Amino acid sequence: MDALIDSSVFDSQRRSREIYEDFSTYMERFHVSGFARVAVEAACEGLTLGLGGLIVLLALAGSAFQMTNEGDWLKQTDLAVTFLDRYGNEVGQRGIKHDDAVPLEEYPDYLIKAVLATEDRRFYEHFGIDVIGTARALTVNARSSGVVQGGSSITQQLAKNLFLSNERTITRKINEAFLALWLEHHLTKREILKLYLDRVYMGGGAFGIQAAAEFYFGKSVKEVTLAEAAMLAGLFKAPTKYAPHNNLPAARARANDVLNNLVDAGFMSESQIVGAQRSPATPVDRQRQESPDWYLDYAYGEIRKLASAGKLGDNRVLTVRTALDSNVQKHAEDVIEKNLREQGRSYHVKQAAMVVMEPDGAVRAVIGGRDYGESQYNRATDGSRQPGSSFKPYVYLTALMSGKFKPTTIVTDRPTCIGNYCVHNYSGGYAGSMPLAMALAKSLNTVAIQLSQAIGNGDSRVGRARIIETCRRLGITTPLEDTPSLPVGQSSVILLEHSAAYAAFVNGGKRAVPYAAVEVRNRQGDLLYRHDRDAPPQQQVLPYEKVVDLAGMMKKVVEEGTGKRAQLGPDIDVIGKTGTTNGYKDAWFCGYSGTMGGCVWFGNDDNEPMNNMTGGTLPAGTWRDVMAYAHQGVPLKPIVGLKPEAKTDVAANGANGLKALELGAPQRPATLSKGAVQALESIEKKAKTLGAGRQSSIGAPATIAQRPERDAFPTIGAVQ
Repeated sequence: MDALIDSSVFDSQRRSREIYEDFSTYMERFHVSGFARVAVEAACEGLTLGLGGLIVLLALAGSAFQMTNEGDWLKQTDLAVTFLDRYGNEVGQRGIKHDDAVPLEEYPDYLIKAVLATEDRRFYEHFGIDVIGTARALTVNARSSGVVQGGSSITQQLAKNLFLSNERTITRKINEAFLALWLEHHLTKREILKLYLDRVYMGGGAFGIQAAAEFYFGKSVKEVTLAEAAMLAGLFKAPTKYAPHNNLPAARARANDVLNNLVDAGFMSESQIVGAQRSPATPVDRQRQESPDWYLDYAYGEIRKLASAGKLGDNRVLTVRTALDSNVQKHAEDVIEKNLREQGRSYHVKQAAMVVMEPDGAVRAVIGGRDYGESQYNRATDGSRQPGSSFKPYVYLTALMSGKFKPTTIVTDRPTCIGNYCVHNYSGGYAGSMPLAMALAKSLNTVAIQLSQAIGNGDSRVGRARIIETCRRLGITTPLEDTPSLPVGQSSVILLEHSAAYAAFVNGGKRAVPYAAVEVRNRQGDLLYRHDRDAPPQQQVLPYEKVVDLAGMMKKVVEEGTGKRAQLGPDIDVIGKTGTTNGYKDAWFCGYSGTMGGCVWFGNDDNEPMNNMTGGTLPAGTWRDVMAYAHQGVPLKPIVGLKPEAKTDVAANGANGLKALELGAPQRPATLSKGAVQALESIEKKAKTLGAGRQSSIGAPATIAQRPERDAFPTIGAVQ
């Protein structure tokens, strides 16, 4: 046995040595040295890095390709929706009516060339991402110390329009690149170009170049001249800035740049464009039309969700009556623009957003930024920012629900720390003992942190978990970071959700789910969806008594605390809360009357600090200016649980209307009351019955009764 083992070990060693020697001899054939070795090593390293990069790319591409999982991805935006405001007036459209679209073959050749020369000259050469064009844009922008040229190809811009938002993040750019590659693989170049021309925003509320031709020149895109085509092609860069009905000199200057681009790209000669340069295009004579684009984008997203959920059947052409108050929307936009224009430089602030909402969640107005044409990113519905002290009502409400606190409970403003985190008040000092209600009115940071500890019986983590639970019950969906600074608002929220959560403080503790669509009808006028019939009823998510206590405390914020600028006068009760973040990066005011309210935010997209702006300054003043106007001509409601004052129940088109004017609000167009509208509808129905035979033979126009019903609103009325 010993000999057998020794022999086996010896033989195995010998065979292994022979195999290794044979392998070495074979590998010697591939031996390189000198410069060849350097090349081989570089190639090997390149393959290794390439493999690693491929793995990273696949990981990054996952989220982008998930957006294309649906088999009907191209039809996700294939809805033709006409929107009406709460009074039945048409305010805009969204989606694409394919039966009205002009085939690409019928577009003028010079229009296609103008678009390509300006937006993507290498469109037919690149694979979805123009590497050369992007490099050139980066070089030009670096030399100019700013964004002068864009590097996105037409395919990338289409990917953004079809699948993504306008959020300026690295994640969006990565997804945009992968989706562009995906589109290039699944569609032809002509299909990509046609989809882009049909869906791009062209200013004036027009989406698609055909709609823009109709809007600006009153003709089909098939009939536009070279000068008009150049003006249309110039709109892609900044639709609002270069819209000819807003700024004709700027539009003509931009059109001249497009004509020069045609020559530079070799698509036309100088002699071919000279006529268009000497006789620039003139738009049709129409007054400047304002479109509530921020609101329409939000409402269109809601309709797409209803369609995806199967609540609208197979209907694709829809008419939607919304909760939009066009007058309030326009006034809010004007107020924000005026305040930014007059005070933006001194406060070093460039952006603002606002939502106006009723206590049941009906959204009356959405302002997503300063200039829709410059950036369609909706800061009111898509962006998240730190709320600062406007987050504190959630903390105080949770403290009230714990049973340990009442509005009269004495708390002490004193130095407070959790571990290494020590909080300070905005004033820098400490005010000593006071009732809980006064601590909220003074917006004391130390008390908010102390409450988080008391809610958790000394464990701040448990307390913060309960605060987060309160936020979830109110509809806050953003990730709330469980850090010691959470109670003072250092975790981001979405303005629309923040506004809806505050609505529960005036409606008695019911969750307010934001909604825009009141009624949806198909092409034939059949009612497909009605919010008060088909949406789930409001749920009581908070104890009524505790919400009433909080409302009384928040009323003191406006009457005696940091929100004094938001007062609407003695006849209208208002609750609210200001908010300011560290470094003055965000400033908020959120408030409600019993009738309506919402949130206002001021800040900068790049998070640059503002110049000492607090929530009690421009945000509170803006909220007051908008609400003083919005409360004219509408019946007032008391805040649930608060004792109404003698004049609170009086219609605002009486004494309160004068009070709003005294506050500086312009006169709002008069509206009919709900009772008046119902009386008119009753008379019209009787008239319709008496003349039914005659109407059926003649073909009478639509009556009020045939239009979307208005009694879904407590304050509905037709604009006089």
